[in-house]
Amino acid sequence: MEIFRAGHGRIPPATRFPASPWHDPAMAPSSTTSPELHGQPVRAVILDFDGLIVDTETPIFETWLEVFREHGAAFTLDEWQHSLGTRGGFDPVAVLRERSLSPFDGEAVHAEVRTRNRVRCEAQPLLPGVRALAEDARAAGLGTAVASSSPVSWVEGWLERHGISSLFDVLCAADHVTEVKPDPELFLLAAERLGVPPGSCLVFEDSPNGMRAAHAAGMRCVAVPNALTAVLALPDPTLVVPSLAAVPLAAIFRRLGLDRSS
Repeated sequence: MEIFRAGHGRIPPATRFPASPWHDPAMAPSSTTSPELHGQPVRAVILDFDGLIVDTETPIFETWLEVFREHGAAFTLDEWQHSLGTRGGFDPVAVLRERSLSPFDGEAVHAEVRTRNRVRCEAQPLLPGVRALAEDARAAGLGTAVASSSPVSWVEGWLERHGISSLFDVLCAADHVTEVKPDPELFLLAAERLGVPPGSCLVFEDSPNGMRAAHAAGMRCVAVPNALTAVLALPDPTLVVPSLAAVPLAAIFRRLGLDRSS
């Protein structure tokens, strides 16, 4: 797996795609099609990391809830959702300072959260269907990438721990770009380094911010909500599936009316 730091170009935001029979009607997207992108051969798949490959999102949410309770404070998922799939969307220390019943050392709290979160994340398995999807994509001659708003050291470490680093051609992380999701820079960089047009990439995302980034990059996006994001409004994904294990990659292509080409 290669890690890149190259620049990128910009393309117009994606148009919406037809709903799939798998959609929950309440979550179904617009039925508008895009003649520029609809039916374009898929040449690569791009996966988010946190919450999609490994559920590292629930542990950090639970850890901060725990710390807030210890300080006599609380926050809501509605507030927390702004941090999902991005950085800087919600500052827990700043919010805790406003709501805590007593003063505290911010650096010490951060260190404690990192320690507790690491323990929780180490207990998390690879999410169902991740390995099979990546293997199917490789077998089909498609490019494979991970594009994450987290630091490369975080993502790379977990990919190696779960033995799937070799299944991805490219890893693009926060260290490699100026802006993270919902900006499209990570996805555009992944497409560039894979050597394919953005419109030929199929993105798999769990967070609303990631889905917004995929749309802005001109890429089709399959939403795979996790325990946290399942209750959030999803910004018009191309398709929604309950897990990566629920629907094989070839079936996803068929449902979306997409061709598959290397």
